This record gives sequence, structure tokens and C-alpha cells, in this order.
Amino acid sequence: MVQLKQRIIRKCKSMGVPMVGFASSERWDQPPFQPWIPEEFRPRAILPEAKTVIVLGMPVTLPVVETAPSIAHHQLYKTVNELLDQSTYLLSNYLNVMGYGSMFVPRDGYGHLSLLKDKPIVFFSQRHAAFLAGLGTFGVNNVLLTKEYGSRVRFGSVFTAAEIDPDPIMEGELCIRCMRCVKVCPVKALPGQGYPRGLTDKEACARRNLYLLERYEAPCGLCIKVCPIGEDRELFNRKDMTIYDDGEARHEALHRAWRHVQSYGSGPHTHA
Repeated sequence: MVQLKQRIIRKCKSMGVPMVGFASSERWDQPPFQPWIPEEFRPRAILPEAKTVIVLGMPVTLPVVETAPSIAHHQLYKTVNELLDQSTYLLSNYLNVMGYGSMFVPRDGYGHLSLLKDKPIVFFSQRHAAFLAGLGTFGVNNVLLTKEYGSRVRFGSVFTAAEIDPDPIMEGELCIRCMRCVKVCPVKALPGQGYPRGLTDKEACARRNLYLLERYEAPCGLCIKVCPIGEDRELFNRKDMTIYDDGEARHEALHRAWRHVQSYGSGPHTHA
């Protein structure tokens, strides 16, 4: 099984997937905090044969996220989701061919954002899977933070009957409680108390994203844009967080670039 794990990691790298983590399905039955995921949302309730959950992570590129809300961020989000779905399907089929019954779990388990207004939950939580697979820890913005990309990463999963050694759950916290995500939220959906006590106002978040979807600009993305965590900030020279503050004349070139992208290809409105 050690050899199988390495083959899976190599397969993911060959598909351009930079993050891979492994969690035993039993971890869902050992709540690390409360409130926790109800039994019907756990891997073995969806695929009774599941022994391992393999979680794949792909980044959303920081300079594109900085234009949010925009058509550029909208298209990036769609592209990453499609690549994750393709990658998890290909990996599940790869395992099936080797004799390990497996299934992919779609990145977003809902048909349209409008459905989240009345039922703001999906049949399987990818962020909790990523947490249990050791890929990151939760932040005040209620999404998973990673060392590599902060909260600018999307996840997809594969359930498999193969028993693979799980990765350790990440200890400590990556979130530094700077509260930039809380302050930037235009609909005040984040109470700022930290996960899991400070749960997101999902209805307010869904309304905001529905508004943006009509203009081809969803998802909102502001709370992940201003998250200071992530090695991607070093890569793109974005360590100075004052670039996101209004009135900073020395950063006018960046602000002008963002306004340019925001002004084309989507519906007119005042950007929050």
C-alpha cells in the first residue's frame, strides 16, 4: 500500500495537481471538534465500501483573485472546478482499473447557487475532507487555509476501497486572526469568532454570490483575496497587505489594473 500511495501521488503530479492528502474514512467518526458532520454526510454513508478518502487540491491564482469580483475570477473558479472534477474522475478510474473500487466526488455538490438559499449545504464537505487529510486548518473565514496558498485553493475527493496510510492531521493553526476577511465582507457574513464557533451566515453569502452570478462575477472571493497566509504571496510579491487598503497612492498601479479587469466582460455595478 505504500507503493500504491506513491503511485497515486505521481499520478496526481502528472495531471498537474500539486496537493494530495489521504484520510481514512474512520476519521469522520472521530469528531475533532463540535459541531461536527452528521453521519449521512460521511464517506461510508455515501460509499459503504470506502476505506480511504484521497483529497486533491488546486490553487486559484492570487493575481486573478485580486480582481474579484470580475469575469476573470469567475472563469478561473470555473476552470479550477472543472480540472478538479476531471482529475478526481481520472484518479478514481485509475484505481478502478487496478481493482480498487473507487468513485469521484464532484467539487461542488449543487446544481445552482439559487438552491443554496433554501438549503445551504452540500452532500459532502470538501473542506472538511482536506482538513482530515492534513492539507490545512480552518480560518476565521471558515474555509481551509494551506501553507502553500492560504485559502486560495479548491479541493476535490476520491472515495476508494483501498486501505492507504493516512496523512497526519495538521497541528496548530495557520490563521493569525488578522480579521481582514471579516472586515472586507460586504454582507457581514463572518462573525469573526473562528471556526467552528463563528459559522458563516450562509444565506447572506449565497445572496451576495447570486447577485454576482447574474453579472458573471461569482464567486465573491474577497475574503480569500485578503488572507495574508500562503507561500503564493512570496511568489507574486504580495506580502505587503496594505495593497488592499483604499487611499494607498503608492499602490495605484495595482488598483488601476484591478479596476481595468473589473470594468469589462461582466454586468455593470458598484464593486464592493
